[in-house]
Amino acid sequence: MHPFRKAVEDRDTAAVEALLAEDVVFTSPVAFKPYPGKAITAAILRGVLRVFEDFTYVREIADPGGRDHALVFTATVGGKRIQGCDFLHFDEDGKIDDFTVMVRPLSAAQALAEAMGAQFERIAQEAGEAAGA
Repeated sequence: MHPFRKAVEDRDTAAVEALLAEDVVFTSPVAFKPYPGKAITAAILRGVLRVFEDFTYVREIADPGGRDHALVFTATVGGKRIQGCDFLHFDEDGKIDDFTVMVRPLSAAQALAEAMGAQFERIAQEAGEAAGA
């Protein structure tokens, strides 16, 4: 099991954050622009863990060279069943430097957008506090 998968499944936000590169870029399934930086990415991931229910990874797909991983997941958000995939790229130090999430179906993506929108003030505050620390 990949360490990122274990950290997420254990809901260990400190371990998740430790796996992120300082210059990680997070591409959300529900936002137009990517989010650059460890502080905002970690805050978004904490927000996701708050809104997803019944989250589980169901499959891991790895690049033989070890720099790319795809983690397929299922969860519930806003009463909608969601299926998605975390696409991770690792830098030469083994830290995640590119993190893209895709989800389906559209109704679940809309529920995710609504749930994360409700979290965004808290996410921005957490990111600001982390960046200022």
